[in-house]
Amino acid sequence: MDNKKLMLLDGLSLINRAFYALPPLSTKDGLPTNAITGFLNIFFKLLDEETPDYTAVAFDLPVPTFRHKRYTEYKATRKPFPDDLSVQIPLLKEVLAAMNVPIAAAEGFEADDVMGTLARRAESEGYDVTIVTGDRDLLQCATDRIKIRIPKTSKGQTITEDYYAADFADKMGISPLEYVDVKALMGDSSDNIPGVPAIGEKTAIKIIQEFGDIENAIANAEKIKPQRAQDNLVLYADQARLSKELAAIILDARIDVEVGSLKLGEIINPSSLAKFKRLEMRSILKKAEAMLSPLKAEIPGGKIIDGQQWQDFLAAIPDDANCAYCFDAENGLAVSVNGNAVYLPHGQNIAPFFEGRYKKVAFDAKKDINVLRRHGITMNNLSLDLLLAGYLLNTVKDGDSLNDVSLEYLGKGLPQPTTQETQMSLLGMQTDDVQATTDAAFAQVNVIYHVYPMMEELLEDRQLTSLYHDIEMPLLHVLADMEHIGIRCDGTFIAEYGKKLSLEIDRLTTEIHALAGSEFNINSTKQLAKVLFEDMGIRGVKKTKTGFSTNVEVLEKLARDHEIARKILEYRGYTKLRSTYVDGLIAAIGSDGKIHTTFNQALTSTGRLSSADPNLQNIPVRTQLGRELRRAFIPSDGFVFVDADYSQIELRVLAHLSQDETFLAAFRENQDIHRITAARVFHMSLRDVTDHMRRIAKAVNFGIVYGISAFSLSEDIKVSVKEAEGFIESYFAKYPDVKQYLDYAVASATQKGYAETIFGRRRFIPELAQKSFNIRSFGERAAMNMPVQGSAADIIKVAMIKVHKRMAAEGLKSRLILQVHDELLIEAAHNEVDRVKAVLLDEMENAVSLSVPMSIDINVGGSWYDTK
Repeated sequence: MDNKKLMLLDGLSLINRAFYALPPLSTKDGLPTNAITGFLNIFFKLLDEETPDYTAVAFDLPVPTFRHKRYTEYKATRKPFPDDLSVQIPLLKEVLAAMNVPIAAAEGFEADDVMGTLARRAESEGYDVTIVTGDRDLLQCATDRIKIRIPKTSKGQTITEDYYAADFADKMGISPLEYVDVKALMGDSSDNIPGVPAIGEKTAIKIIQEFGDIENAIANAEKIKPQRAQDNLVLYADQARLSKELAAIILDARIDVEVGSLKLGEIINPSSLAKFKRLEMRSILKKAEAMLSPLKAEIPGGKIIDGQQWQDFLAAIPDDANCAYCFDAENGLAVSVNGNAVYLPHGQNIAPFFEGRYKKVAFDAKKDINVLRRHGITMNNLSLDLLLAGYLLNTVKDGDSLNDVSLEYLGKGLPQPTTQETQMSLLGMQTDDVQATTDAAFAQVNVIYHVYPMMEELLEDRQLTSLYHDIEMPLLHVLADMEHIGIRCDGTFIAEYGKKLSLEIDRLTTEIHALAGSEFNINSTKQLAKVLFEDMGIRGVKKTKTGFSTNVEVLEKLARDHEIARKILEYRGYTKLRSTYVDGLIAAIGSDGKIHTTFNQALTSTGRLSSADPNLQNIPVRTQLGRELRRAFIPSDGFVFVDADYSQIELRVLAHLSQDETFLAAFRENQDIHRITAARVFHMSLRDVTDHMRRIAKAVNFGIVYGISAFSLSEDIKVSVKEAEGFIESYFAKYPDVKQYLDYAVASATQKGYAETIFGRRRFIPELAQKSFNIRSFGERAAMNMPVQGSAADIIKVAMIKVHKRMAAEGLKSRLILQVHDELLIEAAHNEVDRVKAVLLDEMENAVSLSVPMSIDINVGGSWYDTK
């Protein structure tokens, strides 16, 4: 029978090594993760190599040990960990806890003592032991059954030196326990152990080889060579004894841990997967998924059926049953009811299921709705969509595939494709392999069937059911209609527009080369940096590993004093317009002359919609040439565009949430809130406020919503940081209720762990609990912004649903085709324009009831450009 094996890891030593071994890695929110990633890479590799039955990670506690009490200068020369490392240590402990990996520590002792004690205890109980550390002090613990593994870098690769007692003796010429006496003589600068002056490692080893330990060496000091070592050993004998006390690892520390309690459990589980996803560690997730046992594809009762059996199956479905389904237009349809699944191959009549009374549960139903629509089938009675439900439950999670859902809620991923046919089936591609198709379909519908009750319960527990059923589910159908209708786009205009851009780009290229005094590739950051900072002698602003940066932030600063930087920014703007919009939009125009964008309903952390393939919410508006692009978007024949835009919706939401009287009065009396703010911040009457002052006040008003810093505000309005600080302080002095509300928002989110909108939408903000100032500051800004921006996003969603429903109820031909955050674009029939304007005014301004009135601006035009 194989011996039991214990593996002990030195937590701080290994995470410190990992931090410096990997380049900076972070989440999209700026949370550093390179040290945790590196540690886990080491851990998983060791699991493969060592296959331990028991394991623990040892850490020091942040309290003095007996060594500090014995010698106050112990480790006094050590520098604190960098902030980006120190913030990852508690995160690693959270990850290890989620992985069911025991953490070992003991007050008054160091991690070395904990590992040494556990190792000796385990050895006496018949275990084989491996200690993994970067600290060579632990070599003194090596025996015939305790192996010390020390990772090191050699020729760019990480290898480990492995030592049992015999290995150590062969290399060093002394036993592991004698190594303590060597350390006592030579000292240790990293731990600030004094040792004996003038005795280095070679001399110390020779002394201990000859005399065995420091006491015998002191007693025979007259025999020691060289003379200086002899003299110092006598002079510093007590210091040598103290050094041995400090260097010796305690092998019988008072640790209330039984080795048997360190059994390795299920390290990859829903909790640990959630941590990996939260920290956006994709490489670790990939390894974790590979370690999972996949879900079985078969479901009890699952079988392939024909047309008659399909009719019998549908007839037997109870009215109150939820039907999980997985639909692939190329291959077929899988349905699971009460745990019994069937698969209907392609070519059978699926319309009765989708159009009938059956309550359907799907994953990403919006995509299915439009696929079915192309086959003349309407989706009715959609009960739950896992993509939307999962998004509401956690708006900041990473990953939105059915496999991600399976990992998060069931702890297991979908089966890994073993053949090309299975791979094709999982991707929704047509395949002749019936078994591969049904296996994939049953696996997917199995996940949907088992997960939806969990999500329903969580939605109820977190009071998100109303938000889900009253806003997100109705909006799904609205967005599906918008995607299906699309927006007409004039490809000829875009091509001509592209020619204009090319002329501007050529002009700017010539001017930039003239200013530089030479020709170079403006798109090459390396060549550009050389021209700016070497050839032209401009002082660089921000240095990276490869030289001075030429990013937008840097160029904007340089543009204040250097014309070439202004030209380069303009050049980049035009090249982006050409590559992103001209080329991208022409490629996206379908055979019907329209662009059918995809609206992402389950993506942003605040609840805002986004647009992709192509992104129509990001059509430029800041420059005249950028705005010209909107001329390409035109209504269908017999229609015009009616555009409705909420006026200052986020500031109105802030007024409602803060109940600030000045804000409330301004909006109730339809006053200019930016001019009022300018008058208050600059301490003057309204009539004396200049347009420049109003622009500054506008930047402050909107910046406050986002928790803007003085530095960011100074960059926005081109003033010093001190002036920006003054504006913010003056603002809060004049609007104390706004300040009080924002402070409350941060405190509430810190206490709850999440911020929420008026409608109860939640954004979890774990950054608020971090020690790092920068990370915590990000969390505070998110806590201020989420209730305002998120509530505004919810309001526009409600308005979309009401406008869409109202136009359908009145039988109008006009249709909602686009949403750009606070703006709705209607393609209105010529004879329905007045009616559409009335609907927009009524439904948008009365979408919700706030403490201030909602207001919209409506414009009509023959192109999107003309409505602005």
